[in-house]
Amino acid sequence: MASTASGNPLRDPRDRRLPRLPDNSALVVFGATGDLARKKLIPAVYDLANRGLLPPGFVLVGFARRDWSDDEFAAFARESAERGARTPFREDTWERLAGSLRFCQGSFSDDAAFDGLAATLTDLEHSHGIRGNAAFYLSIPPTAFPVVLKQMQRTGLASNEAAGGWRRVVIEKPFGHDLESARELNSLVDDVFTPDDVFRIDHYLGKETVQNLFALRFANTLFEPIWNSHFVDSVQITMAEDVGIGTRAGFYDETGAARDVLQNHLLQLLALTAMEEPVSFGADTIRTEKLKVLRAVSLPDDYATFAVRGQYSQGWLAGERVRGYLEEADIPADSTTETFVAVKLGVETRRWAGVPFYLRTGKRLPRRVTEIAITFTKAPHLPFDETDTAELGNNQLVIRVQPDEGVTLRFGSKVPGSAMEVRDVAMDFLFGEAFTEALPEAYERLILDVLLGDATLFPNNAEVEESWRIIDPLEEFWRSTKPHTYRAGSWGPAAADDMLARDGRRWRRP
Repeated sequence: MASTASGNPLRDPRDRRLPRLPDNSALVVFGATGDLARKKLIPAVYDLANRGLLPPGFVLVGFARRDWSDDEFAAFARESAERGARTPFREDTWERLAGSLRFCQGSFSDDAAFDGLAATLTDLEHSHGIRGNAAFYLSIPPTAFPVVLKQMQRTGLASNEAAGGWRRVVIEKPFGHDLESARELNSLVDDVFTPDDVFRIDHYLGKETVQNLFALRFANTLFEPIWNSHFVDSVQITMAEDVGIGTRAGFYDETGAARDVLQNHLLQLLALTAMEEPVSFGADTIRTEKLKVLRAVSLPDDYATFAVRGQYSQGWLAGERVRGYLEEADIPADSTTETFVAVKLGVETRRWAGVPFYLRTGKRLPRRVTEIAITFTKAPHLPFDETDTAELGNNQLVIRVQPDEGVTLRFGSKVPGSAMEVRDVAMDFLFGEAFTEALPEAYERLILDVLLGDATLFPNNAEVEESWRIIDPLEEFWRSTKPHTYRAGSWGPAAADDMLARDGRRWRRP
């Protein structure tokens, strides 16, 4: 395995279908023993190694408080890879990766620990040829960002010039809790790293189906001509979860569904759906088009009707009785934190003026699904009797992000028989059936992009701040209200259905 195409005589650098490999480098994970590292990051690193997408001089460095040796960290990493990897576990892959695992023990306020981390990276320049290249993944609570960033600044870990190679930082959401805190965080990060070296990760943007939006719209002449207010009646973006809050009570009760999902995942999906065609697929051009959309987003005139939040009560899900949010462990009995949000937004551009975008997310809903549903306007004239088309609805294009990734097109077709009866039918495209390649996990793609320095799928600070501009007024309104109650296993509070009914529409049932 070579670090560049030119280093392998079997790889023709002119063949753009071949994957580009990163430079020899280190990925330093702060909080390496936490749930995110165990369930997502370490399995993703193993899968990248198994697919031959990591350079020979790649090193995974864990930083955490546990008093572990390199071997103990390797045992933890192996167990994580065996449980969470999407590709088959292979001993030869693991042996190569295990030889490139290091562990640094210490707390975030421990100067000696960060001095030791700097020394470890210097040693890796000689043992693995990383040439100063390192990415730092902050898999830690946002409250720990300031102390870690200041330690990195003190030790020169963030300096490209001092390292002699590139230095990048990866920040997990939430990016602040409102516009003011987001600006403070952005200022703090920009004081330590240059903007081009900051990667704010939203794992939804790493999903293949989300990226397929680009291909669906811009590689085909079929959809783009009708991707506008002349032909689109409305857009629904849904992220539904059947699970509750799990062990995240402390985080979730302080955050809620709007800050946890609406501010990032759903608004990013809206931006990708509504953006104009970029002049190229470079990071700057795509970010520019997304930012234009976010700046054009308008809030509803009537928050009480068109901005609904809810909180699940006990109910039945998959044949089992589940408890309500207020009955969850470590949740205050008087909590008003929402577990469901539905809101109507507009996009005030020539393309989308007048088209409502309905966004919703919730926990303890009937099933886990994320999708974008484009509902088209009805035909202006139907040359059939009304009885012939009684069961005919609007044409609809549905992009399924998860699970069962693919695209569904709903259109009218004649029912076989002597009578002229037109009814809705569906045409399905499934990734799993159309391609033999397994879909990579989102963190695989995003970690690889960080190592390559490709920021295309990472929102920048301007996008983050514009997202909070949209969310803050809603949060201010909701602060003086209580969430509606909805039964676990239902599709949310009745007020969310009423919201669409006032517009003469209804939610699509995935």
